[in-house]
Amino acid sequence: MTSSHTDCHYCLQSLRGRKYALREENAYCVTCYDSLFANPCEECKQPIECDSKDLAYKGRHWHEACFKCAKCSRSLVEKPFAAKDEVLLCTECYSDEYSSKCFHCRKTIMPGSRKMEFKGSSWHESCFVCQYCRQPLGTKPLITKDNENYCVPCFEKQFAHHCYSCKKVITSGGVTYDDQPWHKECFVCAGCTTQLSGQRFISKDEYPYCVDCFSKLYAKKCAACKKPITALGGAKFISFEERQWHGECFKCAKCSVSLVGQGFLTRQDDVLCHECGSAL
Repeated sequence: MTSSHTDCHYCLQSLRGRKYALREENAYCVTCYDSLFANPCEECKQPIECDSKDLAYKGRHWHEACFKCAKCSRSLVEKPFAAKDEVLLCTECYSDEYSSKCFHCRKTIMPGSRKMEFKGSSWHESCFVCQYCRQPLGTKPLITKDNENYCVPCFEKQFAHHCYSCKKVITSGGVTYDDQPWHKECFVCAGCTTQLSGQRFISKDEYPYCVDCFSKLYAKKCAACKKPITALGGAKFISFEERQWHGECFKCAKCSVSLVGQGFLTRQDDVLCHECGSAL
């Protein structure tokens, strides 16, 4: 821009026949304007001079040539884009990086397309179908088997089992115990009838027991702490002369050193390490 303004507002150099820029009705030569007001480019960190296009987004600025996708480097000028953690991405790269992937076909579910969600996973609407009849499941009741979804009629036709306890068809929520199918609500402790689905339990004579009932009815007591010894979780225990100990309780009665895997001596009801036993 050349102008009737006489001098640069900052350096006072004559503007006659020269380009200048206006800011708040004051005229500046190009050099002064750029040094005083040019925004630094977010990408290259160089000033965006007044004869360059300044592209702004959320208080940040770019040269037109620097305004590009951080992943594929394609220009974002006049194109849709998305921001993630202050990084700009084209819609394709954003979808590849952050959009949900279809659980069935593993392809990206593009923004704006309808997706179905089930048990924390996402599907294209066209992929969320009954594995047997291939009809869309939508929001219908369904049953999952081996990571495949079935409508209820197809599942019952193909896979239905009868509960070992009540003998009725198991349509959902089944539990397998001792190679037999059970309803969750039928799989209960043989002692107190508490539901055992998702709980720890112990088997005895083909019947399941909650830990409390098994401990009361069958578990041996530790000779040291007097608490029940269960085999829950593969817990180790030591047996000697019809007495049992938890692994962590089997230690010298005098110095408390662990006797697991060590030689020991007995004195009345006490077990002792060799050193303490020899000192008596």
